[in-house]
Amino acid sequence: MSMFDKAKDMADEHADKVEDLSDQGLDRAGTLAEGKGVDADKVGQGKDFVDDRVGEPGNDQA
Repeated sequence: MSMFDKAKDMADEHADKVEDLSDQGLDRAGTLAEGKGVDADKVGQGKDFVDDRVGEPGNDQA
């Protein structure tokens, strides 16, 4: 089993924690981007795009 397979297995086992950590990171990145003058709507779209692809599928925490 490769290192990537092990990492994926661990992420699958702890999907809820991965989701929480990714949400925290996305919030921080969004705050930083808005502080740099990026349009809030664009930041929201980017956060939604990434959040849909990380963690538990269909887990919409708003």
